[in-house]
Amino acid sequence: MALLIRRRTRTYRCRPTRVGTACEHAVVTDATTDRRSETGTVRAAAGGIVALALATFAAITTELLPVGLLPQISDDLDVSRSVAGLLVTVYAVMVAALAVPLTLATRRLPRKPLLLGTLVAYTASNTLVALAPAFGVVAAARALGGVAHAVFFSVAIGYASRLVGPRFTGRALALVTAGASAGFVLGVPLSTALGTAVGWRAAFVALAIACALAAGLVATLLPAVTTGAAPAADDARRTNRARLGVVSVANALTYLGQYTVYTYVALLLLGAGLTRSSVGPTLLVLGALGLLGTAYAATALDRHPRRGTLVVLATVALGLLALGLLFPAQVGVLAAAAVWTAGFGAVASVFQTAAIRTSGASPDVIGALVNATANIGIGGGAALGAWVLAGPGLGSLPYWGAGLVALALLVVLIARRAFPAAPGHA
Repeated sequence: MALLIRRRTRTYRCRPTRVGTACEHAVVTDATTDRRSETGTVRAAAGGIVALALATFAAITTELLPVGLLPQISDDLDVSRSVAGLLVTVYAVMVAALAVPLTLATRRLPRKPLLLGTLVAYTASNTLVALAPAFGVVAAARALGGVAHAVFFSVAIGYASRLVGPRFTGRALALVTAGASAGFVLGVPLSTALGTAVGWRAAFVALAIACALAAGLVATLLPAVTTGAAPAADDARRTNRARLGVVSVANALTYLGQYTVYTYVALLLLGAGLTRSSVGPTLLVLGALGLLGTAYAATALDRHPRRGTLVVLATVALGLLALGLLFPAQVGVLAAAAVWTAGFGAVASVFQTAAIRTSGASPDVIGALVNATANIGIGGGAALGAWVLAGPGLGSLPYWGAGLVALALLVVLIARRAFPAAPGHA
């Protein structure tokens, strides 16, 4: 049997003989392998990764902007704050319900134009919110954004995984997810500060402009990719699907716990004695700490993914527990929130990478499942948080969040094959 040994760009053909192995200089370079070695790295895909990160920044800011403006929106539109919180829920419900069916329906469409279409829809949604005369119109415009979101993140996760080779999936997804972290760090806090200063509608106008700019950058920087075929259905595929299901459950639990609390973080900060004008800057600082989690994910997920996942979820759960124990003491609340948000900065990368590595479906369908289950958690968390506000009260929110993230941590501890110690080792 002939063996091929590749050294740099040369190929050697080797055959076993009685005295060893005879190799002769091969004739042709394996162009496919060489091209993968050149284009499969994060450095080679930098332009596309930057474009996706910028688009993700606009998308996550669109999703979460009402979080920082709930008091202003509820006062202006004459609805309760728990009802205003449902603007996050209606958005997330659209994503959770439509991510998988819309991804399947659009699987044959070119990826880049589809991604651009979602950014146009984000722009329209934010514009309509800014102009809406009543809460019902705001909710309908947010539903449009939810439809765009259902497709955007499903496509973006698969897109990022196709820009690099398998060895660099974790790092590429962490860098793209840095756009989401920037949404926490810059988008939501600065929009909140703008909305506090000149009105919440102005914040949505600014966001509509940002989405339009993101569409232009994607059109310029992002290369086109092909979708490829889904893995064949066999016993290994069924096992991989089961692992993907476990990752999806842990993802949903984590987001459910996070958004039970984070949807109402502005109310928690106000309850700890902060003024309305200081909520935006505080969210800015807390969001910046989330970048620490993103940086940790970029270094850990391609080397020690299981350990990294456990560290991240334990940090989030302990931060939320401390938040509940220390509320409403202002210094304690801020310190606990710092730990909580730093840990959560890595969560998206953790579950996106784990899901892609299960190989339980095509990258786009995996992206849809991650997107849908995250938004089940986001919408469910906003609704659960509204129920807690109306019943047990504001101070109980962190305990509910900590308990749900602890359940996700338990799933990861039990499911060693879904969350292996090293990439490619189930």
